[in-house]
Amino acid sequence: MSPAKLEHMFKPTSVAVIGATDEPGEPGNTILKNLLGGKFLGPVLPVNPDVDSVMGMPSYAAIDTLPLTPDLAILCSPPETIPFYIEELGKRGTQHAVIMSRGYFRFNRDKLEVQKKALLTVARKYNVRVLGPNCLGYINPSVGINASLAARDALPGKVAFVTQSDSLFTTVLDWAASKNIGFSHFISLGDRYDIHFEDVLNYLNNDFSTRAILLYIETIENARQFLSAVRALARNKPVLVIKAGRSEAGAAAAAAHSGMLLGSDDVYDTAFRRAGMLRVFDIDTLFDTVETIALARPLKGERLAIITNGGGPGFLATDMLLEGGGKLAELSDETCQQLDNELGSGWSYWNPLVMKSDADGDMYAKAIRQLLQESEVDALLVMHVPTAGVDSAAIAEQVIKACKKTKKLVLTSWLGIDDAEAARKRFTETGFPSFFTPDKAVRAFLNLVQYRRNQEMLVEAPASLPDDFQPDAFMVRNIIVEALEEKRQMLTGKEAGAILSAYGIPIVETRTAATSMEAAQAAAAIGFPVALKVNSPDIYRKSLAGGVALDLENEEDVLVAANTIVDRVRQNQPNARINGFSVQRMSRRARARELAIETATDPIFGPIIRFGQGGSLASITHDRQTALPPLNMSLANELIQRTKIVTLLRGNRDIPAANLDAVRSTLVKISQLVIDIPEIFELEIDPLYADDAGVVALDANIRVAWSPSSGTDQLAIRPYPKELEECIQLRNGSKVDLRPIRPEDEPDHWDFLEHMSPEDKRFRFFGNVATLPRSEMIKLTQIDYDREMAFIAKGEAPDGSIKTLGVARAMIQPDNTSAEFAVAVRSDLKRLGLGRLLMEKIIRYLQSRKTRRIVGAALSDNKNMIELARNLGFEVTKDLDDDVHHFEMIMEEKEEA
Repeated sequence: MSPAKLEHMFKPTSVAVIGATDEPGEPGNTILKNLLGGKFLGPVLPVNPDVDSVMGMPSYAAIDTLPLTPDLAILCSPPETIPFYIEELGKRGTQHAVIMSRGYFRFNRDKLEVQKKALLTVARKYNVRVLGPNCLGYINPSVGINASLAARDALPGKVAFVTQSDSLFTTVLDWAASKNIGFSHFISLGDRYDIHFEDVLNYLNNDFSTRAILLYIETIENARQFLSAVRALARNKPVLVIKAGRSEAGAAAAAAHSGMLLGSDDVYDTAFRRAGMLRVFDIDTLFDTVETIALARPLKGERLAIITNGGGPGFLATDMLLEGGGKLAELSDETCQQLDNELGSGWSYWNPLVMKSDADGDMYAKAIRQLLQESEVDALLVMHVPTAGVDSAAIAEQVIKACKKTKKLVLTSWLGIDDAEAARKRFTETGFPSFFTPDKAVRAFLNLVQYRRNQEMLVEAPASLPDDFQPDAFMVRNIIVEALEEKRQMLTGKEAGAILSAYGIPIVETRTAATSMEAAQAAAAIGFPVALKVNSPDIYRKSLAGGVALDLENEEDVLVAANTIVDRVRQNQPNARINGFSVQRMSRRARARELAIETATDPIFGPIIRFGQGGSLASITHDRQTALPPLNMSLANELIQRTKIVTLLRGNRDIPAANLDAVRSTLVKISQLVIDIPEIFELEIDPLYADDAGVVALDANIRVAWSPSSGTDQLAIRPYPKELEECIQLRNGSKVDLRPIRPEDEPDHWDFLEHMSPEDKRFRFFGNVATLPRSEMIKLTQIDYDREMAFIAKGEAPDGSIKTLGVARAMIQPDNTSAEFAVAVRSDLKRLGLGRLLMEKIIRYLQSRKTRRIVGAALSDNKNMIELARNLGFEVTKDLDDDVHHFEMIMEEKEEA
């Protein structure tokens, strides 16, 4: 859905209330009261065929008798009447409806689907967008409309709250009113038949009155669309989320309540982090943190200094900081000396900096100025404990003055109730977040640290695997298709090893044997000592079934072990088929750490990757962290850093660090494997040995199944579309690679802009641009391939180096109705036909995804672009009010290339 489509939903100029009534307590009565009792200036039209008037206003018997076509209809009639009214509204031209009606099925899936289909069939016939059903509506203070069943209105503000829970809608509204917190939007989604989280997020991304977004989520339906919307939004505005269902029982209850599939909470957590969101776990923290993000200076680092006039609160804040994974700033000798000079003996000589209890504003100011000059300090928490005879408000004014010009984050916590109220108010007025207690301040700081880390994942330029990594996906697919045609889900050890080898992942030499005698002979050929493992299509984890024997030193050991393995497996899994054995050379790497990599398929987010401790300690440490493919080297590193075993991988003075590049590379290769081969339902490498020499897999299990998805459709995040790469030839005969842009193209893109003349930059950016801020360059090179596309031409520049020679991009509306294009070529490489080739590439791509309309614009003196657009079939028009030509191509009218 295009974000503009929801403008009239949330900012209507007229509203019809279907089912309006004078009966107290009925939805049609409450809605009408809220609409009339607020500041909404547009006409409100009651519709009720059974009465002549409602609340003293004329009531209309039918939609076609309304004196005007309303922007929005709010339906409070019984569920069985809703499809009829949606059709009548559609015929009249109303395209936005909020369904308040109760009686829609949630727990009976069959009946739910029948109701949902009946409603959506008619809604889509007339392009009517539906919020709900079973929702409480929404409040938009910016236009004075309360289209909700809430008992109170919302205060105006800059924060949007979007919730899946009706009860939380009213609870948070009451809570926020008690704390004088305002909102730009307050939206209840209900059962989300039509309008989902991603639709509202796309709208809020373009809403200038919204600066931050708060979400309450129980489940999501379309992971890919949700993540695409929130990743775009999180680049521009803070997004904080509370999700129900952290426990297994809570998740099951939330899924049942919403009628959706149950997803794993750790995968949700991973998705939120990957999308640049911040997850919090209670309402207090939600609003404390969003207020801090809105007020505070951006956090540049993670080292906190604490200053206080009370030791106890300072020490408690320090404990909470360190227990939460935070960092306490270490003061340099020079700073300590300066503090000594300024404060004398009236301080604690370390961080937290504890001053005497009756420290005045001048003493606070001197200490603060020294701490803010310390390069080791990234942020400062200033605390004050009430003391008899000390004016806490006067100290606050001195603190504000001392911190006024700093670019570092400053948090405050003035303890006490009445005595500290004036100080807290002044801090908030002057843009310094203030908290009642030190633990709230520290918790907000730790959330800012996590938010900063999540944002960094969105803006870093990560490395990818080298271009010479060319896996043999064709061979892997043949192995899997053969297994599936034989109705096997479990691959043999030999097949699993061949698949890893095809993707460049080292694995110990493995041979298969049908009998114990053949196993002994294979062991002799490999060389002792060996490991012996059962081959069975019914056993996923061989060690748990007793199907593994290690450190076998001779043929006799192998024969005995084979018989023992068979006996144990038959005892543990009597119905398991035994097809023989796998024989592997024992890997002797004394300093290797045992890791594990596994993939699985989440019902909401599709393929996931887990990494952590492997081997016999895995069941004790429970050290596994989750990531969503696609991964690159940077994202793989972030996954590794979240585990406990990373400490061992870094090494110490006795054991050299493991080759982390090899570990990262293995994770990226596994990511590429599950992208290329959607039939891989589960994969486990355990253990994966890692030391300074690299990695080697000792065992791998792979389970396969026919995939209902094609290509990369099963992924929550669209990977780099390698299939769109091609090689083209310019007029001078030189070859150029035409491919989608990647994050690691950022350095080359700076060079590309350097080779554009001032005039060409003016043509491209519609103004004089000397250079771009990095934030803008990140947006140009790190794109979401689901909602944007940029093709770059890589070839030989005049100096002989391989550079970016040109780029064409398209910004695509979320509902795919239209795309806006732009194209640019290096100024020293014009008249070679590159601009036309880039434009033809972008047009072919948009045709392939069935985008209905392409638009663009050029300054009137950009004659070459105007001529090119005409030659390509665009309709070109001149803006009479501006010096701009506009281009439009309706795709249905253009023949397929």
